[in-house]
Amino acid sequence: MSLGFSPERLARLDRFIQARYVDTGLIPGAQLKIHRGGQTVHEFVCGRADLRHDQALADNAIFRIYSMTKPITSVAFMMLVEEGLVALDDPVAKFIPAWKDLRVFQSGQIGSFVTQAVNRPMQVIDLLRHTSGLTYGFQNRTNVDASYRKHAMGELGSSLSLDDMISLLGTLPLEFSPGSAWNYSVSTDVLGYLVGVISGMAFETFLQTRIFDPLGMSETGFQVADGQGGRLPACYYVTPGGLILQDDPATSPYLKAPGLISGGGGLVSTAADYMKFCDMLVARGLGNGHQLIAPKTLDLMTANHLPDGKDLIDLSVSPFSESAYPGVGFGLGFAVVNDPARAMLPGSVGEFYWGGAASTAFWIDPVEDLSVVFMTQVIPSSAYPIRRQLRTLVYSALVETYG
Repeated sequence: MSLGFSPERLARLDRFIQARYVDTGLIPGAQLKIHRGGQTVHEFVCGRADLRHDQALADNAIFRIYSMTKPITSVAFMMLVEEGLVALDDPVAKFIPAWKDLRVFQSGQIGSFVTQAVNRPMQVIDLLRHTSGLTYGFQNRTNVDASYRKHAMGELGSSLSLDDMISLLGTLPLEFSPGSAWNYSVSTDVLGYLVGVISGMAFETFLQTRIFDPLGMSETGFQVADGQGGRLPACYYVTPGGLILQDDPATSPYLKAPGLISGGGGLVSTAADYMKFCDMLVARGLGNGHQLIAPKTLDLMTANHLPDGKDLIDLSVSPFSESAYPGVGFGLGFAVVNDPARAMLPGSVGEFYWGGAASTAFWIDPVEDLSVVFMTQVIPSSAYPIRRQLRTLVYSALVETYG
């Protein structure tokens, strides 16, 4: 027995990933790490880094983690809240004056929107919980989404800088009045911008000095380090005809400094590095001897902050989310499990998690002192039910309580 896990059942988990997904060609390769109480329970890596070459996926592969960037940005922002430099109910316009008169879309096309006043100003908390009224262009739901696509708003690889994006967002209408609905959006990119404004240092510098360096996350950043491009796997689209190449590691934009420093989706990382972040969360904000955030701050972040205690799917107007289960709310940067029975998932009340567009995922179970990181590189993350299956298989291998 390893920290309460059955070795036989963990081996069943490995066989499942290999047989169901890798051997069938549904994904090129995968890496899984399971920790309990900050100690390694299980590690597994299989498949290839690039389907065009006979190159095994290495355990030190550098992955595009996309929206798994968001929890890191949210923790960075809450550090500033702890320092008294900003409050959750502060209006965003306090720090971005040009956003003082934001309005809400009613009708019309790009260039001729009909709008109305917001019911209340956008607050900082709206950015953390995605109730800001902002959106993503890929939602493909409204004419506001279309205006985001026109300007490549929040798109990685865009020539639009973060400063330019903030300026442009101030000229576009919101999807809804802040606080009235949930919509997956560029809100966390705005948080990254605010980290820079409030802290007085570049956002990427703040992450490096306040999170990555203290935790020893030496291989996490907004680009792959010089000379390390061979560790970047290929990324693929899932299509009815099979996998097609989405990002060639030989020419990837991640090999050079990005135009947009995206707190919503711009980071690359390794499974080992991201697990350091997760272990810090399991340890109530303490990682590598550094107290990044206080336990009560983490409690606040992992409570459900959706209005009236609603589930995410009840308040969402978004056709896309990294979570689509009932019984799940949203905190300050994480989805939060309120009711495992309604979600029809094994786990614990208070578990929190998120994922990325290339099907990467992590979750933290504070009750079981458990942290899990899963890495692969296939888009979209909704293509397969692998995250749900992983939860079932991981928890089915957990046969003893912790402590």
